[in-house]
Amino acid sequence: MNPAAVVDMADLPMQHPSAPAGAAQARARFFNSGNAFNVKLPEVPARLFGPPPEGRSGVFDCDQSGALGCGFAATTPLMLARYVRIAPRDALPPLDVPATGSVWYVISGAGRVAGPAVDLAFAAGDVFLLPGASGYRIDAGDDGALLWSVDNAPQLAFERAQPAPVADAVIDAVHYPAAEIERQLALILSIGTSDETSGRALIFSSDRQAAARNLTPTLTLSFNTLEPHTHQRTHRHNSAAITLVVRGEDCHSMVGGERCPWAPWATLVTPPGAPHSHHNRGARGARFLIVQDGGLHYHARTMGFEFLES
Repeated sequence: MNPAAVVDMADLPMQHPSAPAGAAQARARFFNSGNAFNVKLPEVPARLFGPPPEGRSGVFDCDQSGALGCGFAATTPLMLARYVRIAPRDALPPLDVPATGSVWYVISGAGRVAGPAVDLAFAAGDVFLLPGASGYRIDAGDDGALLWSVDNAPQLAFERAQPAPVADAVIDAVHYPAAEIERQLALILSIGTSDETSGRALIFSSDRQAAARNLTPTLTLSFNTLEPHTHQRTHRHNSAAITLVVRGEDCHSMVGGERCPWAPWATLVTPPGAPHSHHNRGARGARFLIVQDGGLHYHARTMGFEFLES
């Protein structure tokens, strides 16, 4: 046989059935072990987003769908971050959460959120969790409100899935007031750590998710701290991370070898698997919220966390 005439299995085009007996058989397609696993997807960009300027109200997605090559709004393949600004004594149009759950942090102002199985007042520094549902109403008080949220809507959109009805949801609405968050952080900062501990961070969970130590089945939320003139060691993990700068003067992150300066209330995207570290050169402790699709990787046993420096 002429070696030049040998076709490599990887070069075979997609195959169709030879004689389908009906529509269901005609839909079949076939690949092989040489050409099925070479799909090339765009990298997740490391990027900084800023909050909307004063005077602009509405919902502002941190959208990278163009760079990711997907047909729905997404910050990472499985998560969407957004800012929501509401004018004083105003309300958003009814808001849909097409996700398993949506994590919210109140950057400034105060107000009330009401909807299926929830009616709570919020203030600056609060965190709350909303199950996926339609028709949430968010009202702002006299000073307006600026909020930040992350959900797993892209995960559901990928499969064109819908959140479960609130009565059947795997999470409930949960409210974490700022005063309680401060109490929990003070406890963590008062005790020691081991060399294997990844910094000092408060991890949010709920009664129904306590066994998994997550906020939702797929999302994890941590409130990280970084003491002055220190840095968090370079590390990596398979989950993507979306970080909100809550407080951090003269701080920056290194992501994949690139320096990312912090700015007030900026959103930093850390791609999955990217080596990264956080640095505080200032005189005051830094704080930053991090949402990851870590629950998904914990469940799949693929978290892959490792320190890259001693």
